[in-house]
Amino acid sequence: MSLLVEQSEISDPFVLRIVDRDEPHAGPGQVRLRARVAGLNPVDWKIASSPQAATAFGISAPTGFGNDVAGEIDEVGDGVTEFAVGDRVFASARGRAVAEHVILTVGADDIRHTPDGLSDDVAGALQVAGRTADAALRTVGAASGDTILIGGAAGGVGVLVVQLAVRLGATVIATASASNHDYLRSLGATPTRYGEGLSDRVRALAPQGVDAAIDLHGIATVEAAAELGVPGDRIATIAASNPPHGAKATGGRDAHPDALDEIAGLLADGTVTLPIAARFPVSQIDDAIALQRAGHVRGKVIVTL
Repeated sequence: MSLLVEQSEISDPFVLRIVDRDEPHAGPGQVRLRARVAGLNPVDWKIASSPQAATAFGISAPTGFGNDVAGEIDEVGDGVTEFAVGDRVFASARGRAVAEHVILTVGADDIRHTPDGLSDDVAGALQVAGRTADAALRTVGAASGDTILIGGAAGGVGVLVVQLAVRLGATVIATASASNHDYLRSLGATPTRYGEGLSDRVRALAPQGVDAAIDLHGIATVEAAAELGVPGDRIATIAASNPPHGAKATGGRDAHPDALDEIAGLLADGTVTLPIAARFPVSQIDDAIALQRAGHVRGKVIVTL
């Protein structure tokens, strides 16, 4: 038997069940992953609770849950040459990641070898955050010498965006709650609080002006960036499909194909960090989701299997 987290209906509130099923097996062109860690993302519960969002991602009930997963391959189907039993990998498995065994199709699912030095905890939380961070920076054309305003900078995507922007040679102004300001300073950013008066605070911190902005929460940073005179084509948001002021909506789909491998390597050698805010056994997945939905999580929330 093999454990699976599933939901029978896409609804708000949604209900997840932990069930035992017959072990799935890899078919031709597939591998079976013995999952160890599944990372949670806001998009996971949005899909679970919204039929419209589920349809947009090609998900229909009954379905599993989650996207990000890491572990080791324990079964290889006919015709697969890229992976072998025992390989550590991290992958994207939309709607089926939180399970003991995950069937992945080579060439259709994003499957990456986990580099030595990178833990399953971090690898299992990397797919969505890594791709989204790279996409956001590419969308605004981030470059050395830029001053970049990053809104919602302490979350799983934000901590990567901050560090990658600093590595590019950018000056980063990062919004977050006060409890995360010292942490963001340690990453090389200048922190400030979000909320009313943001554009005035940023002017004081960056009298030379702001070149680009990335909003990782909604459109409040988009609005502030527009007030600061940032052109729309250098403003990106990951949480609004039709943002104002000519800002660009972006997401993991816009990442460079090699971005995840590059970021995984930086994490493996310690150049970049991705903090794990909380680690829950799969039996407590509802608690893990509740923590993530409450916001103000530094880094990622993961579920172990």
